[in-house]
Amino acid sequence: MENLVLNGMAAGSETCMALGLLDESSRGVSGTPQVLLLIASVLERSIQKNEELLNTARKDVITIFHGSRSPTLSIKQYIERIFKYSGCSSSCLVVAYMYINKFLQLTDGHLTSLNAHRLLITSIMVAAKFLDDECYDNAYYARIGGVSTGEMNRMEMRFLFNLDFRLQVTAEAFMNCCLKLENESCRYRDGQAGPSLWVQRTAKQR
Repeated sequence: MENLVLNGMAAGSETCMALGLLDESSRGVSGTPQVLLLIASVLERSIQKNEELLNTARKDVITIFHGSRSPTLSIKQYIERIFKYSGCSSSCLVVAYMYINKFLQLTDGHLTSLNAHRLLITSIMVAAKFLDDECYDNAYYARIGGVSTGEMNRMEMRFLFNLDFRLQVTAEAFMNCCLKLENESCRYRDGQAGPSLWVQRTAKQR
């Protein structure tokens, strides 16, 4: 898996460099990779759009990933916390983002402020286990994410079963995701909000 991602990064080195995936010098403020900021921005805008639609359309189905209330940490703060204390590679953030997209498509779910944090800690942990050479155990990730070890174990199993344990990501898919994130960044800078995860999925169903 790591070789596939590295091959994909080499093929699109300019894009990966811009996202902070290849070189420490391309990271943002305080050592934060640009890709983290982009993913956080895309997810936060998707959550806002989805919740606006849920308020006017229909209620979301409650799952194991839903909390009773929105966490105090923002999506950006939460991903920064996971990245800082887990020591995962920045590539894991991209793969985790891809896993979340796939999970939502397969379960017909919607990303909201009630489930985003638990999906993030679960997907990043799964990606780190699959991608990185070294990874902390579930108990450690549970402490980082602010959940119990039992919750972490159950969320991991539910997440894996929903993905049918298909965690392989091709170099092409990885690079396509990086390019989309880069395009999202350009649209955001130009004041054009990209489509939410809800809108993307709805368009595919038509």
